[in-house]
Amino acid sequence: MPSMLITGARVVDPASHTDAVMDVLVNDDAIARMEPSIQPPPGAQVIDAHGWVAAPGFVDMHVHLRDPGQTHKEDIFTGCRAAAAGGVTSLLCMPNTTPAIDTPETVQYVKEKSAGADAHVYVCGAISRGLKGDEATDIAALKQAGVIALSDDGRPVKSAAMMAKAMQEAKRLHLTVTAHCEDLPLAAGGIMNDGVVSRELGVPGDPAAAEDVGTAREIALAASLHVPVHICHVSTAVSAAMIRAAQRDGVAVTGETCPHYLLLTEEALRSRDANFRMNPPLRTEKDRLAMIKALQDGTLSAISTDHAPHAPEEKAVFEKAPNGSIGMETSFAASYTALVKTGALSLSSLIEKMSVNPAHLLHIDAGYLSPGGPADIVLLDENEEWVVDPDHLHGKSRNTPFAGMRLTGRVKMTVCGGKIVYDSRQA
Repeated sequence: MPSMLITGARVVDPASHTDAVMDVLVNDDAIARMEPSIQPPPGAQVIDAHGWVAAPGFVDMHVHLRDPGQTHKEDIFTGCRAAAAGGVTSLLCMPNTTPAIDTPETVQYVKEKSAGADAHVYVCGAISRGLKGDEATDIAALKQAGVIALSDDGRPVKSAAMMAKAMQEAKRLHLTVTAHCEDLPLAAGGIMNDGVVSRELGVPGDPAAAEDVGTAREIALAASLHVPVHICHVSTAVSAAMIRAAQRDGVAVTGETCPHYLLLTEEALRSRDANFRMNPPLRTEKDRLAMIKALQDGTLSAISTDHAPHAPEEKAVFEKAPNGSIGMETSFAASYTALVKTGALSLSSLIEKMSVNPAHLLHIDAGYLSPGGPADIVLLDENEEWVVDPDHLHGKSRNTPFAGMRLTGRVKMTVCGGKIVYDSRQA
């Protein structure tokens, strides 16, 4: 692979506290040099990045690739193409596929198929067989096959006893447990946040308490067993407050939220557009502001997307549609618009929550720019405004809640493993 020289970029690397205009030289799949001025080696590909930001490729620790078994919605290649267009160079694929990622054979299928994809795919194995909560998986065998994390995401682990054993085994094997927190009887089939809007629309509501009760259970297990747990897609002020209090008490609990909880509220569902339906649902303005505060003070250390593709016909009827929205292509712009443009976070802090911290939580070699480190780089124009057009997105599905919205901040180019996997000039 010929050398690549990125010239004149503002390099923002929170891991090394770097924020300076530099050239970045890439040899093969690694960064060779980062200096104020580098002479192009013979035959090097030169990328003029003046006016752009160079940041470590984003790490999305919550992605549904739908492969195997649901490839009419997404597959590993199209999902990674969408990731590349969003600056995501590493992602954790969740196990609620068909069949679930609950055996070494399914893990191997994902690893083999993703070998040539446009992003590094890491595998999250199921805690229970078929995500049904009745029989535990062989966690040691899943680890041997290559999983780096465990979850029953899509559903909560039904049994607290099973969750406790999984958390203990995960600590022993150095795996990350990511917990979908929901009390299903409390949720009771609700399709949006239980509140004023759901009652006005006359549709079943999913109360914030359903998430909060699930969060409380996982925090209690982490505290009593002295094991870590990571809380997925936090959406309520109460859950954020519980995580904050537990952290103050020394409990090893971390959490993430998603861009849609930073920009949108339950008010969006007045349109009866099922692309605004996700689980957990869009909450109130109070909850939205609480997510921003939790990112500001570090209670929530990561931003993930919960990228959940669905076919158009599946989202056609508001009351019957499955939950979930796509998010990788809009994650930086939506987060930048909600957090940096408003002054809630600095650009460096946003990048930290989209790259450095999730890489640290997953214990993977990613999320930083340094000589000798991986050549996973995203080039950004933080000032470009653009309108989200679902027809110009790169995955199979179009179910974005940001359709038609004007966002600020755009991915211009993505380099993964030293190879350009997305170039906006050719998209």
